[in-house]
Amino acid sequence: MHMTEQYTQNEPSRAAVDALQGPVLLEFGTAWCGHFQAAQAFIAKALADRTGISHLKIEDGPGRPLGRSFRVKLWPTLILLENGEELARVVRPENAHAIEQALGQKGKG
Repeated sequence: MHMTEQYTQNEPSRAAVDALQGPVLLEFGTAWCGHFQAAQAFIAKALADRTGISHLKIEDGPGRPLGRSFRVKLWPTLILLENGEELARVVRPENAHAIEQALGQKGKG
């Protein structure tokens, strides 16, 4: 799959996210965050061979309702959803393996 490069500043509503079909990886963070920058290579590697996962980068911060609805406290936070249900969460991944484990077989092949 092609990794989304830019964060969307116009976040979708929680209802819109919950209505998404199939596996979706939500990535909450902000481009200036050092932890975000360090994790980008790990995220790209984990998503490289997964064509069946949608990837949404959501810019987060104080007062952002979508991040608060998912109780995001640290960046980046990756949340794997399938048909609106949370399956896995990785906070500040330190390697691609942590992300790959969370994704399991989703999106492969």
